[in-house]
Amino acid sequence: MKLDVIKLDAGKAGDIELADDIFGLEPRADILHRVVRWQRAKAQAGTHSTLGKSDVSYSTKKIYRQKGTGGARHGSKKAPIFRHGGVYKGPTPRSHAHDLTKKFRALGLKHALSSKAATGNLVVLEDINLGESKTKALAKAAKELGWKKVLIIDGADVNDNFAKAARNIEGIDVLPSMGANVYDILKRETLVLTKAGVEALEARLK
Repeated sequence: MKLDVIKLDAGKAGDIELADDIFGLEPRADILHRVVRWQRAKAQAGTHSTLGKSDVSYSTKKIYRQKGTGGARHGSKKAPIFRHGGVYKGPTPRSHAHDLTKKFRALGLKHALSSKAATGNLVVLEDINLGESKTKALAKAAKELGWKKVLIIDGADVNDNFAKAARNIEGIDVLPSMGANVYDILKRETLVLTKAGVEALEARLK
């Protein structure tokens, strides 16, 4: 598929041929869902914790005699049925991550890129090289281009001046090509790739 290449000032800078096996797939929600779920599970902290019977602080003395009280037999006030007792089978710190093959993760990234291309929310920039890090100038350019919630993916390295100018603008996120992922792409309305970003992604996903 062919797409126009633009500059930051909205001027045209030619066109580019995008690989159909990366940008021209029919997006599948089930594949995207599985990859996003894998990403979010891997990022989940898993630090939730409760105190069990052996963790709460109480005397180990038997709370009352075994027989003759007319009540149930108990030896410890740490039991879960008592107030301030330990929690039975409560959550403990653990990892929520689960496995997903590299091939499937790559397929998910292809479908995420294809979904943006299919909805017309994919933009290709010539480059994002700025001579100086001026936030005001970049914010004005983004407004004129109609970018509200946008993810910009560059090549192996992001231009320092652009990164500095963009970090103070709400709604603009910048990543190098190796940081491209399904969750961040789907989270934003518009995906902007530089020509270097397109080349890097195509090399990564071939």
